[in-house]
Amino acid sequence: MTDSNHPSKVLATFAAELNFADIPAPVLRRTEDLMLDWLGSVLAARTARPIRSIERFAQMMGPADGPSEILTSRRTSSPVFAALVNAAASHFVEQDDVHNGSVFHPAAVVIAPALAVAQSIGASGAQLLTAVVAGYEVGIRVGEFLGRSHYKTFHTTATAGTIAAAAAVGRLLDLTPQQMLHAFGSAGTQSAGVWEFLRDAADSKQLHCAHAAASGLMSAYLAQDGFTGAAKILEGAQGLGVGMSIDADPAKLTAGLGTRWTLAETSFKYHASCRHTHPAADALLQVMTQNKLKHSDVAHVTTHVHQGAIDVLGRVTVPATVHQGKFSMGTVLGLIAVHGRAGLGEFDRDFLAPEVAGFRDKVAMQLDTEVDTAYPARWIGKVSVETADGRTLQGRVDEPKGDPGNSLTRTEIEDKMHRLAHYGEGATAEEASAMCQRIWQLADTPRVARWLP
Repeated sequence: MTDSNHPSKVLATFAAELNFADIPAPVLRRTEDLMLDWLGSVLAARTARPIRSIERFAQMMGPADGPSEILTSRRTSSPVFAALVNAAASHFVEQDDVHNGSVFHPAAVVIAPALAVAQSIGASGAQLLTAVVAGYEVGIRVGEFLGRSHYKTFHTTATAGTIAAAAAVGRLLDLTPQQMLHAFGSAGTQSAGVWEFLRDAADSKQLHCAHAAASGLMSAYLAQDGFTGAAKILEGAQGLGVGMSIDADPAKLTAGLGTRWTLAETSFKYHASCRHTHPAADALLQVMTQNKLKHSDVAHVTTHVHQGAIDVLGRVTVPATVHQGKFSMGTVLGLIAVHGRAGLGEFDRDFLAPEVAGFRDKVAMQLDTEVDTAYPARWIGKVSVETADGRTLQGRVDEPKGDPGNSLTRTEIEDKMHRLAHYGEGATAEEASAMCQRIWQLADTPRVARWLP
């Protein structure tokens, strides 16, 4: 894997040839953790309006039943439509995983199509786990390759995610390296998704994931049938690196393949909001807890942030919807100050509550050189809190809750999954417990079947 002039080929070969036995046991255990975390996010979105809209489209266009499970409704459909709906659902409540260095949410666009196809072809649990690892490793590296400039306009989960989905499905279909390269080419030419939707509180973020999962799946199946795609879709003269970035680095596509497992670097989300808010939220909670402050004790908060946070969160001043509120730094910190947490229930009840809105207006973002230089490899949280009695207090968190160095335990992941399933009424407590056990035993499962009755 040393063809420096053709990193797309190297990456495709890695994805096509990855075997279950190649994956270290800790990476496999982490994959199981991420799959359970993803499942909770899907179930939490069962009643969400945008998800129901996408499912109605799937029902209208697709078969009335099929081999693949739509988890939100417990209906079945073809793999492409199951992937479409489940991918959209898993990104709705803003609780799905994130890889810091690529600013990419892998689970939504990798696990959804991989599960749908695994159920369709009767794959084993080990084959599903291998496909998920392949999708993560490819998608994260593509996100890192596209760089910081890409994220300023493009939603990396939508763009890199299309290729990640193709990698996961391609591994399940046992594509050859050349076929996998064609799948990357077809997936990359369909990559899309920009941030403009935030200005209007539009539903596009769910469409981003749905499109990426379904298009990546289609690309893999087309490649299996002999359909060709651009051989250098990433690094080519008119490829994604040129068209979607000004700081693309092809070396990042292949660095550490087979030795650096980027999946293990992926973070879990603790707060139910955009990840860019989490470092400051943790830092504010630290200050308020250590100094026993109430929200009324705070006169002003300055969050010291990286430019990416300003690019994304700066577009939301007064949120019009719960979902848009998750991209408002002031709203998230207001919930933290008033309730001590920014969970799904707090957002639903109080994202526009007077005390939260009042705190929101006390919050400002300020570009910080240290934080910006560290980003995206590290997401440092720093806040300056001015109190009503004239003090200035500093808070700092070097690893937000959920990062690999401050991760969730399996017990915490199970608890989170149960909370999310209960929130969306997507599964009973007994069903949620059964799904936990099903995933913990996935490596020994001979055939991936339905996860819900």
